[in-house]
Amino acid sequence: MAETGKKDEAATPNVSEVHVSDASTTQEVEAVLDAPVERGEPILQVRNLVKHFPLTQGVLFKKQVGAVKAVDGVSFDLYQGETLGIVGESGCGKSTVAKLLMTLETATSGEVFYKGQDITKLSGRALKAVRRNIQMVFQDPYTSLNPRMTVGDIIGEPFEIHPEAAPKGDRRKRVQELLDVVGLNPEYINRYPHQFSGGQRQRIGIARGLALNPEIIICDEPVSALDVSVQAQVVNLMERLQDEFNLSYVFIAHDLSIVRHISDRVGVMYLGKMAEIGTDVQIYDHPTHPYTQALLSAVPVPDPEARERRERIILTGDVPSPANPPSGCRFRTRCWKAQDKCAEEIPLLAVPEVFAGKTTPAAHESACHFAEEKDVVHAA
Repeated sequence: MAETGKKDEAATPNVSEVHVSDASTTQEVEAVLDAPVERGEPILQVRNLVKHFPLTQGVLFKKQVGAVKAVDGVSFDLYQGETLGIVGESGCGKSTVAKLLMTLETATSGEVFYKGQDITKLSGRALKAVRRNIQMVFQDPYTSLNPRMTVGDIIGEPFEIHPEAAPKGDRRKRVQELLDVVGLNPEYINRYPHQFSGGQRQRIGIARGLALNPEIIICDEPVSALDVSVQAQVVNLMERLQDEFNLSYVFIAHDLSIVRHISDRVGVMYLGKMAEIGTDVQIYDHPTHPYTQALLSAVPVPDPEARERRERIILTGDVPSPANPPSGCRFRTRCWKAQDKCAEEIPLLAVPEVFAGKTTPAAHESACHFAEEKDVVHAA
């Protein structure tokens, strides 16, 4: 992969002060949403985001008997021009967070501020304006494209919903320009999805996401269904587009090496909560949460000697059900550090007291009562 163009400035905080917009009318809201954001300023601010899916019983008269706590109090900031990576095992709530940010799912509680406007409370024209500026690239390039539509119709469909983005007579030319931007031949405009490879289909999905000139793209495991060599091409393409169009990414993936390559900051999720968040160096080279340490110890290391020296952390037990998560720290049932305090108190996502006020890379936010570095862990 090509060298990443990550920012060199000091680490930005996970959460910063929210400047809530006082816009009340639809016109005022649209004006706020169209205003530019300076690079390095927060563009998307998530606060205590919760999504519980109800568990019901009965056929005719349904009664709620519980809830699947898919996302349970997640907070973070996305800064203009940066990439925030989100990692975690399957079922931890990563994709649900993506859908909540896109308002494809309705949040149970919490707030998502885009340029100071809480988009969870918007509807109609104002919500339509938000969706123009926040687009999504989906996981599966095979099912996210309509097989009955040509590539030109797929990429041009956003212009039907937002006609102000491109006059009707210019749409074909605009679609061809987008195909060229993502590295596809503009003459492919009349082809169907089945005539393309997996990597080419994902490029079509990216072109569709770029059509409305968004400021934020939510990438929900965009390379997980692709071969390794094609993954590198798509990731390098996304990095080039980020520099060219000044995009901000929320990049969700399982592959820790790809997330490190593309991300400025990384958040680690476990069972609906954020376990640890920091810069790529802080998370990969100086993890303090036991779950992050276990996750990184599972990364394959190409050097046989280094692999022999490294301690592999094997977690015992199964992942608890999100319908009935453990009390206190949700990781305590699989953690080798667990004590009584872990069952009684929910650990806050904050800089551990032992590192407070220090300039060490370990001084980043970690939701653990006994957070500390573990020397044996090293990410490849």
